[in-house]
Amino acid sequence: MSKGPVNPPAYWYGDLPVPFGARLLSGVYGAVSGLRRRAYRKGWLKRGHPGVPVLVVGNLTAGGAGKTPLTIALVERLRAEGWNPGVASRGYGRDDAGTARWVDSKSDAALSGDEPVLIAQRTGAPVRVDKDRAAAAKALVQAGCDLVICDDGLQHYRLARDIEIEVVDGRRRYGNGRLLPAGPMRELPDRAQACDFRVVNVGTGGCDTGFGEWSMRLVADMADPMLGGRPRKVGSFSGQRVHAVAGIGDPERFFSTLREFGIAVVPHAFSDHHQYQASDFEFGSRELPVLMTEKDAVKCTAFADERFYSVPVRAELPEAFWVSLLDRISAKAREYRDGRASGAKTA
Repeated sequence: MSKGPVNPPAYWYGDLPVPFGARLLSGVYGAVSGLRRRAYRKGWLKRGHPGVPVLVVGNLTAGGAGKTPLTIALVERLRAEGWNPGVASRGYGRDDAGTARWVDSKSDAALSGDEPVLIAQRTGAPVRVDKDRAAAAKALVQAGCDLVICDDGLQHYRLARDIEIEVVDGRRRYGNGRLLPAGPMRELPDRAQACDFRVVNVGTGGCDTGFGEWSMRLVADMADPMLGGRPRKVGSFSGQRVHAVAGIGDPERFFSTLREFGIAVVPHAFSDHHQYQASDFEFGSRELPVLMTEKDAVKCTAFADERFYSVPVRAELPEAFWVSLLDRISAKAREYRDGRASGAKTA
């Protein structure tokens, strides 16, 4: 089950004219989503809050922007600061989307979602998947968490939140700025003004950031053999041909990362959240190494062989970002202890 096409329509991130049908549907989408957002803001639809600080990570565009690496970095840093964070997620792409479940490092990605399994593997934090993320947040607090991070939850207004972090793809930004399906926007760009932090994914090569933006650099320098064994430096594949596999929102970002190491990439792009089968890897030249993203690797363990490597990424952000975020979280926690927080931030 996949969430989107391998490549978005060319007019999303180019100068091509938008088809009339897409523009018409975009208007309908905007009217419906705007009405839904207003209903939560006015209180016509009920919101839920677990009573501890809630931090939402999300983006305004369809597709990947680097939310999961940031979520992992948030869990790791917050735990180092003495918090016990839990992660709430819908678990896009899972087969039983209507069932709430706990996720751990050994969970089946087909049932739990690839991103939640990856977060559980990397952090060991409590992870709960539920289409109702307010219910997931409540379950996390009942399990002992004192802070909830909602992965990809910017548009899930059912969950009241205290702090919002918007993640922006620094290379593609907002494209043509139009709403789905005429453009990549889930909400109009002015929605970003309500977010507390804007984190720009500058990738591995870097790109410019604007005023009030925090840069996030993704570092991918090691390759882990999927059958176990000693990790290799990604640079050790320099000068070699490899099969590169990516089923993420922007596969080209992964391919470009490998090329920066001088690797001769044979690219294989799949749709976001693609559920892999062994037949997907019948490339012909079986002797070549197969390098893939972590999110893809969690779905390929059943048929991986000695050629398969997972390439993890870690998110690096300025220390000033962490100081500002931690101050905001601590202030919110004091409000909850004193009974002064409403837990009803509106956007």
